[in-house]
Amino acid sequence: MILYIAEKPSLGRAIAAVLPKPHKNGDGFIELGNGDVVSWCIGHLLEQAEPEVYNPDFKKWQLQHLPIVPQVWQLKARASSAKQLSVLKKLIKQADVLVHAGDPDREGQLLVDEVIAYCGVKGDKLKQSKRLLINDLNPSAILRALQNQKANHDFVPLATSALARSRADWLYGLNMTRAYTLQGQKAGFQGVLSVGRVQTPVLGLVVRRDHEIANFISRPFYQVLAHMRGAENDNSIAFVAKWLPSAACEPYQDEEGRVLHPGLAQKVARSISAQPALVTKLEQKNKKQYAPLPYNLSALQIDAAKKYGMAAQQVLDLTQQLYEKYQLVTYPRSDCRYLPKEQLAAVPAISRALSNHNHQLAQMVAQADFSLVSKAWDDKEVGAHHAIIPTEKAVDASRLSADLQKIYGLIARQYLLQFYPPYCYGETTVELTICGGLFRTIAKTEQQQGWKQWFGKHSEATTATKNAAEHTPNTGAQQNAEPDQLLPPLTLGQQLFCARGEVIEKHTQPPEHFTDATLLAAMTGISRFVEDPAIKQILRDTDGLGTEATRAGIIELLFKRGFLQRQGKQILSTATGKSLIAALPQSATKPDMTAQWEAALLKISQKELSYQAFMQPLLDTLHDLISNAQHAKPEGLPTDLKPKWQKSTSRSPVAGVGRKPAPAKPGRYKKRPQTNTGKNA
Repeated sequence: MILYIAEKPSLGRAIAAVLPKPHKNGDGFIELGNGDVVSWCIGHLLEQAEPEVYNPDFKKWQLQHLPIVPQVWQLKARASSAKQLSVLKKLIKQADVLVHAGDPDREGQLLVDEVIAYCGVKGDKLKQSKRLLINDLNPSAILRALQNQKANHDFVPLATSALARSRADWLYGLNMTRAYTLQGQKAGFQGVLSVGRVQTPVLGLVVRRDHEIANFISRPFYQVLAHMRGAENDNSIAFVAKWLPSAACEPYQDEEGRVLHPGLAQKVARSISAQPALVTKLEQKNKKQYAPLPYNLSALQIDAAKKYGMAAQQVLDLTQQLYEKYQLVTYPRSDCRYLPKEQLAAVPAISRALSNHNHQLAQMVAQADFSLVSKAWDDKEVGAHHAIIPTEKAVDASRLSADLQKIYGLIARQYLLQFYPPYCYGETTVELTICGGLFRTIAKTEQQQGWKQWFGKHSEATTATKNAAEHTPNTGAQQNAEPDQLLPPLTLGQQLFCARGEVIEKHTQPPEHFTDATLLAAMTGISRFVEDPAIKQILRDTDGLGTEATRAGIIELLFKRGFLQRQGKQILSTATGKSLIAALPQSATKPDMTAQWEAALLKISQKELSYQAFMQPLLDTLHDLISNAQHAKPEGLPTDLKPKWQKSTSRSPVAGVGRKPAPAKPGRYKKRPQTNTGKNA
């Protein structure tokens, strides 16, 4: 008997739908017509045991017990899913062949592997188990996946990296949370000060941004504009050029190149008024801007936040519905924005489904050029997942809620943009010399709208084309931006006339408070908040802080724990959040440690690092952190307010955010995946 073990009931039912009939529904499983069985987990069926399981004294939080480090790790059945674990235990014992059908990522691999290990599967039965990788719940996609099963043993390093992450987060989060909560109690705080490898650096981002805004002092700066004419009385040529200060002006500028001395700006403006000007540089280029790539989860969350004001968790929940309930989109927790070339075969069926969805998508399909193959189709860029795209299934838009339609519309539009030509424009750069000073203007001329025809003039089109890491509000470059203008025909060496110089006084602006969109962008582009070049590169390579699957939950968790609050669309830190960050060592509030962990976990998954080589340095660091925590004195904590506390419902036992583990009973975590990995042991 073949037993297919899916990650969730919805996936299990989708797998069963394409397998032999008639089906017989059991309690927690489906028996197929040929005697095989499909069953499922309900997220993680197992969780790390509570500290008191290892020692009853650990039930009471005391500094002398820290750090708590299990010698033999133990798991227990989650109370909410103990019944389903019993069902799987019996089926696993009866099965001849096991097929692992967890989600195609690190956490999905561990989720089913830990059940297989917990049930004591060994020997040939373990070696012969298969891995079924499904990104799309539509029948045709599942059939393709069934025909392309892998050996589950090949994914042991991936499970080992997930196991190392889970245990490391438990050690770090539990011990640091207890240490700082106890120190907070000494200051009169009655709540829990939770600390986590990912959640705390995210909180640190918000706290530092709020501090920067609160302490920001606006300074005036000055720009000089030259109002140009063809000749003294010739108004047929009229445009404006901006002064570019020379190196000699650096003492009067800030680090962004802005002129801070009003006298200097006024002197330049007076000197160029009613003076001849010479065109010393004339550069004309035709440029192309190609359609933005299809979405990964973070890019979708950022665009949905900007366009519709949706919170990150809301976008994830809606996309999960479109995937599980309606089978309208592919796997939603993807970190990839590329597609395998084999997906090109599905283009006709997907485009037909979109044509039948609503009028706007039908228009997009009608005008698309399906002979175009954008850079999105690149097998080298696709890992466990591909980008989030529509499936071949058609559902009338009226069957979806308004919010589901919005998210589906974004995903569908982003997919169809791949079949539109680039946005084409001409860019002209003109440099002028006036009285020895250099002035410049840049103008753009639209030549072909291409894919941008589906965006309004002042739309989110720019957002869609950029990587999330590029969203940096209120930078000096943006405050110095030149207005769009049309240029008359000009020639190199042409003599012009500066009718007058004008001084524009502006003021430096503080950075903006974080919103859902910009905080997500900061998490995915966290490398720009890091100075160390090596750490910066790791964070670029590992897609930032947190994962596609956990970022929304991490942000929501910080709200639930009373560390963050909303003020309209703005996300602000609370007094509790500020106090915690001030009390912690910098290493706990910045993303450097996460970068180092992720780099190590990637090496484990690639068989380049052992489990033990990752864990031992962590334990050494943990002892130092707990020792330092005993001398920390949190200040400014509210003594009359207990922070909100809600248990997270994430499928991950710890999810990299250091949440307080649920109560547990003893239960030996028997042979783990890494015990058979050799190099990774």
